[in-house]
Amino acid sequence: MQKTAIVCVTNDLSTDQRVHKTCLTLEKCGYWVIEYGRLLPESLPLERPYFTLRKKLLFKKGPQFYAEFNIRLFFYLMTKQLDLIFANDLDTLPAAYLAAKLRNKKLIYDTHEYFTETPELVNRKLTQFIWKKIEDYLFPKLSDILTVNASIAKLYGDKYNKTVRVSRNIPLTFAPKRLKTRKELDLPESKHILILQGTGINIERGAEETVLAMQYLENVVLLVVGSGDVFPVLQKMVCKQNLQDKVIFKQKMPFAELRQYTMNSDLGLAIDKDTNLNYHFSLPNKLFDYIHSGIPTLSSGLVELKQIIDKYDIGYYIQNHDPKHIAEVIKRIFEDEIRYKQVKENTAKAKKELCWENEEKVLMEIIKKSDL
Repeated sequence: MQKTAIVCVTNDLSTDQRVHKTCLTLEKCGYWVIEYGRLLPESLPLERPYFTLRKKLLFKKGPQFYAEFNIRLFFYLMTKQLDLIFANDLDTLPAAYLAAKLRNKKLIYDTHEYFTETPELVNRKLTQFIWKKIEDYLFPKLSDILTVNASIAKLYGDKYNKTVRVSRNIPLTFAPKRLKTRKELDLPESKHILILQGTGINIERGAEETVLAMQYLENVVLLVVGSGDVFPVLQKMVCKQNLQDKVIFKQKMPFAELRQYTMNSDLGLAIDKDTNLNYHFSLPNKLFDYIHSGIPTLSSGLVELKQIIDKYDIGYYIQNHDPKHIAEVIKRIFEDEIRYKQVKENTAKAKKELCWENEEKVLMEIIKKSDL
């Protein structure tokens, strides 16, 4: 009988490429895969080669949401035929761990960030305290642990004296059958396009300063694609500064559609601020999306970002988040056409090496180990 893996995540599945790739890798390893998440009013439709299940919940956020999600997930895991539970991030771990323990099933834990130091928690001390207590209780009991970069792996490894493997969130090799033109995408054809993309475009990640920098740039537009808590702030800033002709907003969209916009851009932005431990050691997914789209990256030089950008010579840096400084750096990038062409060409080598087909080998080792 074919083995079954249930992959647990608290989002709506539609734009989470890491979890999607995890499911595909599990299929390669011989599993029948069920991806379990939640359904929101704005959730995009899904087309997946494996089974997906999205539950409507009474609560959308806060402790009530996490409690409801874990209770419902626990009962689902207790009643389904399964061989492996794959928990993504700390907010799915309580239900996943308890069900795996009671049923004597294998559990793999994938932490996508340094969860307890995210900005959503660092300013809410009681909530952070509760999540830390949950992590302190459960993490030492885990056997198979995975995370997104070496810095976060070391933090967890040192704290809990555990082996934490690294599998970065690198895209599958993908090219659209046909690249649409800027005109088809309703983008300006004769201007340089900056792109800032992601489902976590949040406050204190450099988006606000980027919008303000547009005041000092000519023949350049900023394309912001995705979602996050800073979107309403950015839209108000654009209106206040009369930048409607320089900033374009697009809501989150399916991956293949997003890639069309990224490939039609000239420079990808990854200028996250070093304001907390989670950001300090983060490796934003958008960096790899820019690489696979063949465009250079403008970065703030965070530890993990800098290692990759310097290794392949695929980008540029800002020294601070002053809007005038950001604008000056962008001007210099486009003025030096020879240097820009070389940096852009360098993304081809990076793309060849930094692909999920190479990166998933670590995950496959962990899956096979759990089968023993």
